[in-house]
Parts: sequence; C-alpha cells; structure tokens
Amino acid sequence: MINKIVWGFLALCYAPFFKKFSLPSHIGIPLFTFGLKEVSVGKRVRIMPGVRIETHNNGKISLEDNISIGQNFHVTSAGNLIIESDTTISGNVFVTNIDHDYQEIGKHILEQRMIVKETRIGKNCFIGYGVAIQAGTILGKQCVVGANAVVRGVFPDYSVIAGVPAKVIKRYNIEAKVWERTNPDGTFIEKNK
Repeated sequence: MINKIVWGFLALCYAPFFKKFSLPSHIGIPLFTFGLKEVSVGKRVRIMPGVRIETHNNGKISLEDNISIGQNFHVTSAGNLIIESDTTISGNVFVTNIDHDYQEIGKHILEQRMIVKETRIGKNCFIGYGVAIQAGTILGKQCVVGANAVVRGVFPDYSVIAGVPAKVIKRYNIEAKVWERTNPDGTFIEKNK
C-alpha cells in the first residue's frame, strides 16, 4: 500500500513536466530526462526505476495506455516514436529512432548529423530482457521479441522475433489457428506433403 502512495505522489510531481501524463500512471525515479514536453504518457503506464527518456530536435515519444516497462529502460527520439497500448517491455531495453552518421572522418560521432527513422512498437507486444530496438523498426501487433535481440526492420503482426540481427522465427497462422515456424523472412515453412 505504501508503494502505491509513493508512486502516486511521484506521478503528481512528474506530470507537469510532460506534454501529457494520464493517471493512474507512474514512473520510478529516473536516471535522466531531457525534452519531456514532447513525451505523452497514457493511462496505466507503469515504468520501473532507472528510466532514461530523451527527445531531441522536436522528437516525440508516445506511450499509449496500459504499458508496463521494466527497470533501466532507455528511450530516445528525434522524430516519431510510438509504443502502442497493452505492451510489456522487460528490463534493460533500449528503443530509438536515431542513427548517428559516421561518414565524416576525424569528427566525433555525436557531432555528426542524426539520421531519423520512425520507430513503432505495435499493440500488445512483449519485448524481452536486454533488447535493442533500432531506428526504423516497425513491429506489428502482438509481436514477441526474444531476450537480447537486436531489432531493425519491419515485422508483421503475430511474429516471434529473436537473434542478432533479429529475424522472424515463428508466426501465428490465422487460417490454421496455430503458431508455426517460419523462414527468416517470415514466410511459413512448407510442411512435407
């Protein structure tokens, strides 16, 4: 009970710094924040301590309703970054829509231009522990991403994604109503006839 009171108090303290902060949402004590006026937090968003939230160059972050995020979450945006409702994100996960250019020799990478690509995590996804979701990643609805995967690309609804680099290893077959193994491109593996 005391935890709920503390979390509620912290939510009321943080709320004025965000573009939108709906209750009952709560955020554990953050490590670092920058540009919160471009961050929208929906209802029932729960973020454990150690979060790092950053927006740069008018970037926007939208956390829709009923999202649960584990400890040490790092999210950074310089464009549109959306995490849709009913998603669960495990601890030590990094999500971005920014790549840093590296073409200029002798110039520090952080002083080179940002390459921004929309990143979106679909509704009802599960992101495993230690995942890195890179710029330009679009996850369909109800995707499952295995622990420590490095994800970049567009993935269809109902995919199980794993590896470095991450690939589709299984998808839900709507016609057969079962989860089936796939080729790396997400097409179903043909069964022996």
